[in-house]
Amino acid sequence: MSLRPVLETRNAMPTIEGAGVKLHRAFGFQDPSELDPFLLFDDFRNERPEDFQKGFPWHPHRGIETITYVLSGTVDHTDSLGNSGTLGAGDVQWMTAGSGIMHQEMPNGNTAGQMHGFQLWGNLPSAQKMTAPRYQDVASKEIPEVIDDDGTRVRVIVGEFWGKRGPVDGIAADPQYLDVFVPAGVKKTFKIDTYRRAFAYVFEGQAAFSDASVPQGVLLEKEVAGEELQIRDMSGDRTLVRFGSGDEVTVMAGPEGVRFLLISGAPIDEPVAWHGPIVMNTQAELQKAFAELRNGSFIRPAH
Repeated sequence: MSLRPVLETRNAMPTIEGAGVKLHRAFGFQDPSELDPFLLFDDFRNERPEDFQKGFPWHPHRGIETITYVLSGTVDHTDSLGNSGTLGAGDVQWMTAGSGIMHQEMPNGNTAGQMHGFQLWGNLPSAQKMTAPRYQDVASKEIPEVIDDDGTRVRVIVGEFWGKRGPVDGIAADPQYLDVFVPAGVKKTFKIDTYRRAFAYVFEGQAAFSDASVPQGVLLEKEVAGEELQIRDMSGDRTLVRFGSGDEVTVMAGPEGVRFLLISGAPIDEPVAWHGPIVMNTQAELQKAFAELRNGSFIRPAH
């Protein structure tokens, strides 16, 4: 077994998208090869309805897949295929834009006015860029959760983990998407296929993600005056942890435990031509997509 090194930790950056939704972006619109096959990851978390209620009005997508995972509040969605619905707490939607789709996503707060969710963009390989669009809506109750003896909990959203398989399937990036909670002071190792690119996104608590170059004993020390764990180089709320190659990731949870997403996928290794919500392989394909948006031929008729 080989431990994946931590290549980088960085904080998600505040940004504004849609009609004025305040969110934090962990990565996106920089180097698309960095976490290939993933292009963008947003954490939309707000306490004030005025920061999110104008939502994401009608906009196009082509050449990508998006996964939306809601933790609190709801998201109403409508699209050009005639689909509509509402994602609630714990629900997931995987949207394959393929050849082209127009949709809107309108978040609503919970009873306390709070909204929290994530959106991840996955690239499509050239052979599937113009595939027929489709949706997979998955209710929270359909997502398996595995609980280990030490209190570690894992929701298996996509892929297979600890004998459970997530309900979303047929995704080009062949991803694994896990929602992980590790209790305070617990050290845990998670296996990830060597050929996948992988990252973690911490959104509750703190943890140290072991680096192959750091001796295990260096990660922990105890206060002289008390027994509270003091973990060096901890990653806290809204932190992206990008891993190098290897087949396992080790995490040591901080004094309040940690909750994070652990996501991996097979790299596509193709050229990327990207502007806004459309991702193709060449500039010519990108220009054609925007020309079709202008002349009304962007949405392909269903066969």
